[in-house]
Amino acid sequence: MRRLEERTLAELVRRYDTGRPLECAPLTEGLLNHGYRLATTRGVFFLKHHLDGDPEDIAPLLRQHRATAALAELELPVAPPLADRDGRTVVVHRDRCYALHPWIEGRHRDGGQLSRAQSRRLGALLGRVHRALELVIWRAPRPRAACRGAAAPAETDAVIDQLLGRVRARPRRTGFDELAEHRLLERRVLLRAHAHLRPGPAEVPAEGWVHGDFHPLNLLYRAEGPVEPVAIVDWDRLDVQPRAEEAVRAAAIFFLRPDGSLALPKVRAYARAYRAATGASPAELAAAVHRVWWERLNDFWMLRWHYERRDQRADPQFAAAAALVVWWTTHAPAVRDAFCD
Repeated sequence: MRRLEERTLAELVRRYDTGRPLECAPLTEGLLNHGYRLATTRGVFFLKHHLDGDPEDIAPLLRQHRATAALAELELPVAPPLADRDGRTVVVHRDRCYALHPWIEGRHRDGGQLSRAQSRRLGALLGRVHRALELVIWRAPRPRAACRGAAAPAETDAVIDQLLGRVRARPRRTGFDELAEHRLLERRVLLRAHAHLRPGPAEVPAEGWVHGDFHPLNLLYRAEGPVEPVAIVDWDRLDVQPRAEEAVRAAAIFFLRPDGSLALPKVRAYARAYRAATGASPAELAAAVHRVWWERLNDFWMLRWHYERRDQRADPQFAAAAALVVWWTTHAPAVRDAFCD
């Protein structure tokens, strides 16, 4: 994590009524954006550098900020950004976009740290978020998800060839390389065996505004006391997408076990609460389960980061995530029932 230049920090802090900066420490968790714990003479704050923020078009960031402010008014656990002295929530400095948020004391919890009752509350929370977003944001005129087709096996096969070439060209093979090659070859066999199950356009679930990246590192729980969420963070992927797919993707991350299986009793509790909060039907969840499974079967983003971008931050997640694809394929009826029962 890069440190913030002192001159940049001083100029940013001058834009706010936050006092004099005392310490600015980079945060290491998360794969996107740069975040800093900023201590000043008037308190502690979270300073976020939006790496994908476009200084020429800050409308998407402003939409995020308006949405989170509105969600806070509906008493959902969010931490909207603070306005600077000119009333702006996005500060553009040297062609970079920054936002300042209140610091929320909390901790991250994965599904293994949640009871079944807490898993139920997690599903209800995501359902409340989806329903609330319908109220606070006007629907996009042309949702991008509507034009999204399911991954094509032939294109995935070409990606497998490219990645295998990179793995096999390594002068010194590591354990990660060996596992990557094994999973790539295994995935090719699975794809050829299940190509006929590619989802069709009619299977796209109902769309709506979603958080876009709902997972354990973007949800803070109380550091002490009752296990309750205190802040949903990182709204950079706020977008119109199939809502039920976000619910399935989140469960596949929260309730993933180290061996690549899913904690299905917790998934069932979570999914029942999500359906109750949103009114989503079992058929809608079933379609989402199928599409997310197919998406996972065709996806190699962790390996692409490792071999194409030389970015190893996602490496620790690869073993369990790759094993999940195989486990999910083998246990597809049980997974579908957990979401739809």
